[in-house]
Amino acid sequence: MEKAVSINSEGSIRILKIDNPPVNALGWAVRSGLAEELKAAQEDDAIKAIIICCAGKTFVAGADISEFGKPPRSPKGPEVIERIENSTKPIIAAMHGTVLGGGLELALSCHYRIAVSNTFFGLPEVTLGIIPGGRGTIMLPRVVGVKRAAQMITSGTRIDAKSALKGGLINALINDNLETEAIAFAQTVVANGEGLPRLRDTAVPGDARENTDAITAARSKLLTSRRNQIAPLKALDAIEGAFTLPFEEAAAFERKIFEGLVGSAQASAMRHIFFAERKTSKIDGLSRNIKPAQVSKAAVIGAGTMGSGIAMSLADAGVETMIYDLSEDALKAGITRARTNYQRSAKKGRISESDVEHRMALINSTSNIEDIADSDIVIEAVVEVMDVKKSIFKQLDNICKKETILASNTSNLDINEIGAATSRPNAVLGAHFFSPANIMRLLEVVRGSATDEQTLATVLHLAKRMNKLPVVVGVCHGFVGNRMLHKYRAESFYLVEEGCLPHEVDDALYNWGLAMGPYAMSDLAGLDIGWAMRKATPRIEGHRYSDIPDKLCEIGRFGQKTGGGFYDYDPKTRAKSRNTEIENLTIETSKELGIIRRKISAEEIIERHIFALVNEGAKILEEGIAQRASDIDAIYINGYGFPAYRGGPMHYANELGLDTVYSRICEFDTQARKHLDSDPRWTPAPLLKKLADSGGVFE
Repeated sequence: MEKAVSINSEGSIRILKIDNPPVNALGWAVRSGLAEELKAAQEDDAIKAIIICCAGKTFVAGADISEFGKPPRSPKGPEVIERIENSTKPIIAAMHGTVLGGGLELALSCHYRIAVSNTFFGLPEVTLGIIPGGRGTIMLPRVVGVKRAAQMITSGTRIDAKSALKGGLINALINDNLETEAIAFAQTVVANGEGLPRLRDTAVPGDARENTDAITAARSKLLTSRRNQIAPLKALDAIEGAFTLPFEEAAAFERKIFEGLVGSAQASAMRHIFFAERKTSKIDGLSRNIKPAQVSKAAVIGAGTMGSGIAMSLADAGVETMIYDLSEDALKAGITRARTNYQRSAKKGRISESDVEHRMALINSTSNIEDIADSDIVIEAVVEVMDVKKSIFKQLDNICKKETILASNTSNLDINEIGAATSRPNAVLGAHFFSPANIMRLLEVVRGSATDEQTLATVLHLAKRMNKLPVVVGVCHGFVGNRMLHKYRAESFYLVEEGCLPHEVDDALYNWGLAMGPYAMSDLAGLDIGWAMRKATPRIEGHRYSDIPDKLCEIGRFGQKTGGGFYDYDPKTRAKSRNTEIENLTIETSKELGIIRRKISAEEIIERHIFALVNEGAKILEEGIAQRASDIDAIYINGYGFPAYRGGPMHYANELGLDTVYSRICEFDTQARKHLDSDPRWTPAPLLKKLADSGGVFE
């Protein structure tokens, strides 16, 4: 087995090169290799300076996350950092790629730091439910100040090399050969006798009052921006220690916080999601030898909000894109919408003005469907009506080249039926984007029974070019996300019939951690969309049905778009407020149904919503619609506002104990049948019962 740290010498300069693919994570092999080679270099009188650099595409991009929660192995990260800080010879970090987490802490412990111009730096530990544990909260404030350090650490955001140079995080930018210039830099340091500057010997800039005010302001902001999360607030405690405690005490305080968080439920959940997202690329039945087809030209059918958002996603990936719509007005509005969205991003500094023009140059429009015939992929984004979609796919099948992939953005409909309308069902699949499509990361890739491997591989590759997280799912009504959501939303209506008011349901779930409650979400999405689908779908005899949302639609309350749905909305600010008439409507509905309203606890509200997701998720797993439980969690975290620190519905159920969840679902089943004895909605999933009985977990 090759060593994780190799050595080379150029005269009096010793080069330690980390080679631990894919991201040179700071695992035990790297730490022990660095400790060993640093000691050897210190003891070699011929060596006057040391360079730490990395092979591959990046400098150290973080710790080895697989080690978290396990017994620590010496040397730990802080031990290596101390060895670097106490070196009697200058140590230079020569960086490229992404310098993140433990990688940045390693660099901050070095005496000098240089980097190529396209390098990015950050401490993203809070995204894993922890804080930096190798003095990052103590050293970064000494470079960039408390306010900037607090922003970077509590959000996990990165800064580019230009900003790093301006802020003093690095000493020099390198444009050519990194290793060659690092050697030259080290030789200059030695020749000029520039000494051993250490960040630990540097005071945190700013006075105590100014820095305390910065921490207070950051804490106040986090109460909303990082609602319910422990790690960001703990990170501020550690940063405060950087300017209120002696260095060693501050470092010990940081380490104590770090070690306390590593084993926490939130950290466990966020690590679960980290690995869950990576597992989504391991797909049964997809050979590694299948090469994706090239996609350089694409078309989008429909110039509405979803269509223009999909076109933007394609342009972001550098794909020449044509939007097709019969309406010239719709096309004009779609192009304008795309430009407005890009300009908004440029104003916020996320992209440059030249990026806006480059991406808009890739998006064109047409009302002549023949103009899209040479597309490599066509993505349909029109109304959710099967006959309309089948008609479009028949037309596309006739005009597009035989290699063209035909994808539907349907959120519910049968991909197999759509594919059967063509002569190429092997090249048909679902590409379910989430709104707004240009922002939301999730893409449900719906594999039809006839979808071939190359079609699937091509769309997965394209999704990653668009910076999406593609999750492959099977065919059923609603696929994974929306099928589960139907159960969740239905429960919210039944709770209101039984005794809740809409805001009580929303408040309970929002306080638990969801991005918004089901009533606020329905108003945002538009009540008329679900109404149209319900009118087109026959009711199932013996199943409970709530007509509360139908009643709102019948009086023209479609949600935010009409100024009112379950809530009223201010026409200028869109701030929501309660509507007494709508609340009375729900109370009258209870009377009509003969239901005696009761006080329902926040705990029951949460359980009935979240366990409805879990029970349906178990059925989805059993049917093979989702390949693994963690895929369901990745879908819900990235597409439905489920809090990452809960780990997704299936992980959350595992943490509670499936026996506990199963027992509660059985109680809800008994309770539901008191309202309607034929109501099957809480019938426990067989898989859930099996795992609960055996002490198993969702996998």
